[in-house]
Amino acid sequence: MFLIAGPCAIEGEQMVLDTAAELQQVCRDLDIPLYFKSSFDKANRTSSSSGRGVGMTEGLRILAEVKQRYGLPILTDVHESYQCAPVAEIAEVLQIPAFLSRQTDLLQAAARTGRIVNIKKGQFMAPWDMSGAIAKCREVAPQGKVWLTERGSSFGYGNLVVDMTSLVRMREYGCPIVFDATHSVQQPSSAQGVTGGNRELVPPLMRAALAVGIDGLFLEVHPDPDKAISDAANQLRLTDIRRLLTEAKVFDELAHKTR
Repeated sequence: MFLIAGPCAIEGEQMVLDTAAELQQVCRDLDIPLYFKSSFDKANRTSSSSGRGVGMTEGLRILAEVKQRYGLPILTDVHESYQCAPVAEIAEVLQIPAFLSRQTDLLQAAARTGRIVNIKKGQFMAPWDMSGAIAKCREVAPQGKVWLTERGSSFGYGNLVVDMTSLVRMREYGCPIVFDATHSVQQPSSAQGVTGGNRELVPPLMRAALAVGIDGLFLEVHPDPDKAISDAANQLRLTDIRRLLTEAKVFDELAHKTR
C-alpha cells in the first residue's frame, strides 16, 4: 500500500512543510511509501467567496520546496489543460478532480506530460465508465501510467455512498486502484454554503476498502482541520495519522495474505 496524504489546500508554506515533515516521519516508521498531496487551487468550491488556496505560481514553489527538503514525490490537482505542463515540472502525479473526470482535453494534456495521471472517479459515474477516461489517456500516451481513485457516489442530495464493488470493477482495467477515504465522507453543499462531512466515518470505510484490496490510500490531513479553508469537516487531524496508518497497515497486510 502506498499513501497519498497532505492538507486539502495549500494555505501557507510553513503549515505545508510541517505537515510534510510529520507525514514523512510516520511513513518512514511504518515503511509506507508516501506521495505528498496538496492543491494550489480549489477551483470547484461551493461558493465563490470560499478560500481557494495560494494559486499555481506560489503553490508550485511551495511544493517544490517540499520536494527539495524532504525528497517526497508530489501529487497535485490540475483543473485546466494549460496547467499540466508547468505542474508536471514539479509533480510526479497529476490528479484529475472527480468533477472533471470526463474532460477529454484535460485528461489528454495530463497524459502527454508523461507523468502518472490519477483520475478520481466522478460522483456521477459508474466504475465501468472509467474505461473511457483511461482510453482517452492512452490514445495520446499508450505507455502512460494511470491510477483510478474511488471517492464515493452521489446518493440523493448532500450525501455520498461508497460501493466497495467499484474497487473490484475498476481493477479489471489493469490500473492501480486508490481509495480516497476522506472525500468519501463529504456531505456536498450541506453546511450553509460549504461542503460538510464526517471524519469519524473515515476509519471504517478505510478498513472496508483495505479488506477488499487496494493499491493506494488517499487521506487529507491537516494540523487543525476545523480551521482549514477547504474540507474542514472531513480532513483528518495530523495527530491521529500515526494511529490510523498503523491500523491501515495491519488490514493491508491481511488482505494481501488472503489473496
